[in-house]
Amino acid sequence: MKSKKKSKQKEDVEKKINEEISLDNTEKSAIKEINIDFKDKYIRLYSEFENYRKRTAKEKIDIITNSSEKVLKEILPVLDDFERAISNNKNVNEASAIKEGIELIHNKFYKILTNQGLTPMESIEKDFDPDIHEAITKIPAPKDKMKGKVIDVIEKGYTLNEKVIRFAKVVVGE
Repeated sequence: MKSKKKSKQKEDVEKKINEEISLDNTEKSAIKEINIDFKDKYIRLYSEFENYRKRTAKEKIDIITNSSEKVLKEILPVLDDFERAISNNKNVNEASAIKEGIELIHNKFYKILTNQGLTPMESIEKDFDPDIHEAITKIPAPKDKMKGKVIDVIEKGYTLNEKVIRFAKVVVGE
């Protein structure tokens, strides 16, 4: 008997709550319009974001594929100089003229690379640093103060805008 009474009370409470919460037709249609409006705004915002994402991805790909264009444009005159030197050296018998031409081309090429941020590492007689050096071999140090220092550089190391792009291959004293 008690359970029927409790369930009847429960039904009455739920009925009262539903009556208080119940909305008339104009309120229901207003809520539907708001829902439709929010849904439309959400879809538009989502589409705009997808378009933005696709556009930026395309721009990234373009930047990556064309990033070396500026450097290559600057190097092309050096290539032209090499071609001129090769054609002119066919008729030259003096080695000093050839040496001078090669040095001029080297200096021009070096200047272009340094303008792009390339810097050679100075390693001789510096402490061996595994972050910038690659030890090829160790040899007995000629002096005690040369232990743990770079004695010879086999291949120069380079940094590009303070980032190591090629480690210096060195001989270390022990």
